[in-house]
Amino acid sequence: MLKSAIALLTLFISLAAKAQQVLQVNNPEEWVNPLMGTDSKISFSNGNTYPAIAVPWAMNLWVPQTNEMGNGWQYQYSADKIRGFKQTHQPSPWMNDYGQFSIMPVTHHLKFRQNDRASWFSHKAEVAKPYYYSVYLADADVTTELTTSERAAQFRFTFPQTDSAFVVVDAFNRGSSVTIIPGQQKIIGYSTRNSGGVTQNFRNYFVMLFDKPFTFSTTWRDSTLIKDSLTVTADHAGAVVGFNTSNGEKINVKIASSFISYEQAELNLQREVANESFDTTMQKSKGLWNKLLSKIKVEGGTVDQVRTFYSCMYRTLSFPNKLYEIDAAGNAVHYSPYNGKIEKGYLFGGTGFWDTFRALYPFLNLLYPSINKEMQEGLANAYKEGGWLPEWSSPGYRNVMIGNNSASVVADAYIKGLRGYDINTLYEALLKGANNEGPLTAVGRAGVQYYNELGYVPYDVKINENAARTLEYAYNDFTIYQLAKALKRPQAEIDLYARRSQNYRNLFDSTLKLMRGRNKDGSFQSPFNPFKWGDAFTEGNSWHYSWSVFHDVKGLRELMGGQRHFVKMLDSVFIMPPVFDESYYRGVIHEIREMQVANMGQYAHGNQPIQHMIYLYNWAGETWKTQYWIRETMNRMYRPTPDGYCGDEDNGQTSAWYIFSAMGFYPVCPGTTQYVLGTPYFKKITLQLENGKLIHISAPKNSDNNRYINRMTLNGKPYHKNYLEHFELMKGAKLHFEMSDKPNKKRGTTTAAFPYSFSDKNK
Repeated sequence: MLKSAIALLTLFISLAAKAQQVLQVNNPEEWVNPLMGTDSKISFSNGNTYPAIAVPWAMNLWVPQTNEMGNGWQYQYSADKIRGFKQTHQPSPWMNDYGQFSIMPVTHHLKFRQNDRASWFSHKAEVAKPYYYSVYLADADVTTELTTSERAAQFRFTFPQTDSAFVVVDAFNRGSSVTIIPGQQKIIGYSTRNSGGVTQNFRNYFVMLFDKPFTFSTTWRDSTLIKDSLTVTADHAGAVVGFNTSNGEKINVKIASSFISYEQAELNLQREVANESFDTTMQKSKGLWNKLLSKIKVEGGTVDQVRTFYSCMYRTLSFPNKLYEIDAAGNAVHYSPYNGKIEKGYLFGGTGFWDTFRALYPFLNLLYPSINKEMQEGLANAYKEGGWLPEWSSPGYRNVMIGNNSASVVADAYIKGLRGYDINTLYEALLKGANNEGPLTAVGRAGVQYYNELGYVPYDVKINENAARTLEYAYNDFTIYQLAKALKRPQAEIDLYARRSQNYRNLFDSTLKLMRGRNKDGSFQSPFNPFKWGDAFTEGNSWHYSWSVFHDVKGLRELMGGQRHFVKMLDSVFIMPPVFDESYYRGVIHEIREMQVANMGQYAHGNQPIQHMIYLYNWAGETWKTQYWIRETMNRMYRPTPDGYCGDEDNGQTSAWYIFSAMGFYPVCPGTTQYVLGTPYFKKITLQLENGKLIHISAPKNSDNNRYINRMTLNGKPYHKNYLEHFELMKGAKLHFEMSDKPNKKRGTTTAAFPYSFSDKNK
């Protein structure tokens, strides 16, 4: 009896703790878990993230390296050894890294090879914050601490008493160099290792400054120590320096790097950390995270919900990375991966627009437009230096994914009010990309001649993922049409892209009410399996991609037979079993497995093409279903834990979906000024805009049961539309939601309440 009572009490306390409401968040950076999503592997992604220790949009990020050199899964939560602490620029394990090098403390005897120097560690002795990382390396009996600035970092190693304390520098293979300068307590070097997207002269130069004289110095090449030279240039170069240490003695190392030169690396070091203590740099980084994360304050959620929210927000501020540096005269300059020269101005890298056009860039346009202004300038520079806009940059052109979604990124920024950069050059770049095949299939438009002549990319002309390309090109053309209108381009040009935006219709199979690959002669591909992943589609099937008509949901709705049939098709996504045909890939790719295990039918939130689909009920008068499925997705698919995502996080996109959805609205169609309503997740959210205005979102009766919007007011007046306008929000706004446990099936049912569709004003 007593045991039963204790068990019930324990359960009650556990449930009460989970349900505990967070009433105020003063230090959002402390709620972030950088380990969210790190329990991943090639066959199954829970995020495919790593703990990026950095400041927002930093040029350099740092990560404890658990896997061997070159492994894209550089930190896996399931690992038990650390091989080094690596400067990284990796946006995704699938893209891998560039310019990487590492540093690692060892003791007892000299161990420099990556597996020899590896040390056991435990998450119980690990602290991970956006601005600070600490871990106890058990084999070395050394505690390593790390903090960073934009282009520099500080390490603090706490050693035991020993005459054999070492720090190993690994510049990695594929061409590197290291020089030890004992008189200056300094190590310099460079790494050329990369995964593509750079020119032949690419180098990442680094400088390390120690606060204690070396008692031992040696370099190494490949797997061999070099005893007669303090400089080594080889395929795989490294260095080791040694010290005598007392128990608990701390050795500090300041590190900076540059893609330009040793001199610029030294300048970055002097400017950012040379005159600061470890704790000062840490507090500055912490303060910056606090400032930027505090742009959104949430109240009235559970502890886990708040932790998840700010962990997602941390991811939205981590990419893309600044590739530019500040020269001695204070000017922005950068190494160009597009032409190999040192150029003036801004440049960014480490993002794929196929993912991030959907919500990440609209999020920046709403909350952080000034940084996106820099990014737009960087895109103009990329075009001038390389001749094309990148669709995936890491750091330069990478031949992966499909579409021409730079058009969306450029158009959405301008249409939402960003100014002060060379929009005419960017528009020129969009026209070139829309009408030409690029040097890579992921640059410009593969199959563009077919698309422009036939209105689609044919299935039978050996261009893979052709249906997905057609659908994305049509949306991209819509964004060019929108930008052309804003720039007052010639009417014939505006009309051309308006017409092309309707090319999605050419793939619609009215018998199946789904999108389907089409042959050059006009016939549909056959045989056709709507559950087949890949082939005509990209990392998804027809049930995922048939909704990729962001700009003309009404047009799609009417093709599917009107509102009632449209709703049935939407409902079917969640009702069908998670069956699949993986034959195109000759194996089950991780995206398929993540859909299969989620228990949400064919809804595959772990990949981007279908993430907006839940919001489409707003065009069919059944908004309550949007509200239900958003809450289900947020509850089931996100946790502030190492297995916290439901697929690849992808440079802030999947996180931005969560942030927008928690606020109660989502940018279904970037390139318009509308956000489509969902359902708020917290009792109160306050957004602080860059223009000084505030957006207050209140839903005092919000709970997991009360997930439905009964009534809503905007600035104190009843509001009946299913969308919000960007420029109205930018004036400052008060959104008040009256929540209920029962759906209001009368709200938002009139066509006047529906969001924008191209077909509303165009025939």
